[in-house]
Amino acid sequence: MTFKAVIFDLDGTLLNTLDDLADVANRVLTAHGLPTHPVASYRYFVGEGLTKLLERIVPDNKRTTEFMARLTDDFKADYSHNWDKKSRMYDGVDTMLNGLQAKGIQMAILSNKPHEFTQVCVHKLLPDWNFYPLSGARDTIPRKPDPAGAHEIATLLQLQPAEILFLGDTATDMQTACKASMYPVGALWGFRSADELAAHGAQQLIHSPRQLLDLL
Repeated sequence: MTFKAVIFDLDGTLLNTLDDLADVANRVLTAHGLPTHPVASYRYFVGEGLTKLLERIVPDNKRTTEFMARLTDDFKADYSHNWDKKSRMYDGVDTMLNGLQAKGIQMAILSNKPHEFTQVCVHKLLPDWNFYPLSGARDTIPRKPDPAGAHEIATLLQLQPAEILFLGDTATDMQTACKASMYPVGALWGFRSADELAAHGAQQLIHSPRQLLDLL
């Protein structure tokens, strides 16, 4: 297969951020006297942005507009100081990115993580590679699985969607790729299962980052 660019999801694809996300969320819940959740449960809470994450972890009777706004502020404040306590690059991601760079393949990131946190995470944990565009969740662009963010990246790269491979670890990523007419590849080292990825459009499933190079 021949592609000129790869769009990456961030959390669960390039970076293992699950423990920090869970720890921050549980601290915020505890501070408000609410029950916490096992870290493993956050594999299914994350992936569609901060608003959805907080909706999923808060009891139904607490989801008032005012309370959710306060919870959002508290999460952002805690995460800004503690996002990197356990987060790390997945094994093999460096080899994959070096290989893509050597092939002259452009690399971009499209995440549902708030844009400011996306930038901070990438600049600190993935400093050796150039990602353009580097796009987190913004008010001006609908979040994945809406294809608008992926189409924006294609336009900025001056490429057709069919020239772009999309690598992610959730149904949201596969749906985004399909809606954007890009080539969806599922990352099995991430947060979700092979069955979920296949059911939502993955054309290939790979067990390690290095396998992406074989597809190219």
